[in-house]
Amino acid sequence: MSDITEVFLKVIGQYGSVDIADAEFKKMIHEDPELRSEYREWCDAVGSSEKNGFLDYCEEYLDNQSSIYDTLTDDDIEL
Repeated sequence: MSDITEVFLKVIGQYGSVDIADAEFKKMIHEDPELRSEYREWCDAVGSSEKNGFLDYCEEYLDNQSSIYDTLTDDDIEL
């Protein structure tokens, strides 16, 4: 897990709202030179602007997560 992902999950967990988390995520990234460099590299790699990077990051992160239904087995479901 990258440092950016750890910051992202911490902020989302803390605020639970994209609008508030967006500002906090960007603030944390911009205040840490290493994170800012990593974030710029990520934005370049995915073709995103730094301004829109947070929402693009949300989308990519969610796309990469398995659906809970994909990982459930019959033993996990009580009928």
